[in-house]
Amino acid sequence: MQKAIIKVEDLTMAYQDKPVLWDTDIEIEDNSITAIIGPNGAGKSTLLKGILGLKKKLAGKVEIMGQDLKEVKKDIAYIPQSSSVNWDFPTTVLDVVLMGRYVHLGWLRRPRKKDTDLALAALRKIEMEDFKDRQISQLSGGQRQRVFIARAIAQDAKIYFMDEPLAGVDKKTEKIIMDFLKEAQSQGKTSLVVHHDLNTVRDYFDHIVILNKQVIAQGRVEEAFTEENLSKAGILGGKYV
Repeated sequence: MQKAIIKVEDLTMAYQDKPVLWDTDIEIEDNSITAIIGPNGAGKSTLLKGILGLKKKLAGKVEIMGQDLKEVKKDIAYIPQSSSVNWDFPTTVLDVVLMGRYVHLGWLRRPRKKDTDLALAALRKIEMEDFKDRQISQLSGGQRQRVFIARAIAQDAKIYFMDEPLAGVDKKTEKIIMDFLKEAQSQGKTSLVVHHDLNTVRDYFDHIVILNKQVIAQGRVEEAFTEENLSKAGILGGKYV
């Protein structure tokens, strides 16, 4: 195994005293595209939030690029579940994409022409430049997800955390997202993706974490993505149960 770019040791998390993850150990290989799969309630989104410090952990240690999270925040892009975002917030597509530049600017500095140019280039890449002045509330689900991808492109992060980015999107958007991940990998970047469609795991990912409150299996897709491991995780017949 190559050097782990993300290392999680003994991560334990709970919501209102109900355990969601316990004693979770994970190593994410540098320059990989890794899927996190598991049944509903397995703790997939919680794992991302625990790694990123978005939810308080009860116990455990997280290292990213060998450092504490606060040291590497500008190198991390996070795309949350679409359903968790307030899409009624009055802002334009371009403004959302420009948010990806704030980690390089600091919150009190205004974006420069260079930042606007990078944001527009990101929108062109995901075929959304014509929507730059549109309110995000007016976009379809797939278009909104593309805008989040553009924000991540504009940020130029080293690691991408994505929570169900392909859920409910059209085929064109799915291809745009996966093309982005493959291109990012070709540039030496790493992606960790909560994923729900077992049929596309082998085509889209090279590594996998199978989760059900604990790690059932992890490693290269061709080794860990087996019927036996899916069954242990409560995933039977290619469907979540």
